[in-house]
Amino acid sequence: MPAENPAEVVRQHLLASAEAQRGAVVVAEATAAAAACMVEALRAGHKVLLCGNGGSAADAQHFAGEMVGRFQLAGRAPLPVLAITTDTTVLTCIANDFAYEDVFSRQVAAFAQPGDVVLGISTSGRSANVLRALETARARGAATLALTGGAGGPVAAAADVAIAVPGTETTRIQECHITVIHAICDLIERAIGVPGARQA
Repeated sequence: MPAENPAEVVRQHLLASAEAQRGAVVVAEATAAAAACMVEALRAGHKVLLCGNGGSAADAQHFAGEMVGRFQLAGRAPLPVLAITTDTTVLTCIANDFAYEDVFSRQVAAFAQPGDVVLGISTSGRSANVLRALETARARGAATLALTGGAGGPVAAAADVAIAVPGTETTRIQECHITVIHAICDLIERAIGVPGARQA
């Protein structure tokens, strides 16, 4: 059997991604609501905490980078958006001394205050440590947001606002997640940033 044309493999990935992105337009309202929740918190001097596993951890860190640095808007102040996926000493300490399911919730218990926002990212919607983080956030009076896939699972059910990208394929869900994150970054900068300073 002849090997597939590599360029055709790439083409199929791009087409499948484009189709998934078209299907994800159904989350536009939920995405706008999540962005509004973050804007309200940031304007009031609160912070946003982000968590996820694997590729979702990378998405959380990407999101934080766009907000502490910048997305498109020059001249704005840095925003207090923190990925709690990055401190390997804290993560391994909690996983070793408690349980991996507690690696985010214990940090939320340490850092989250009433009025803050906690966003949990899970493509399956079933990540136990993300679910515990949202449950802990709610108990501490923080707003809870979820970015998931498919039906949303327990993670979406634990959120005040859930963005559940349609589909079952992790790859395609992750590709839509980064687009959703970029849209939220744009909405936050439009609401909080420096008027007239947008760059192409």
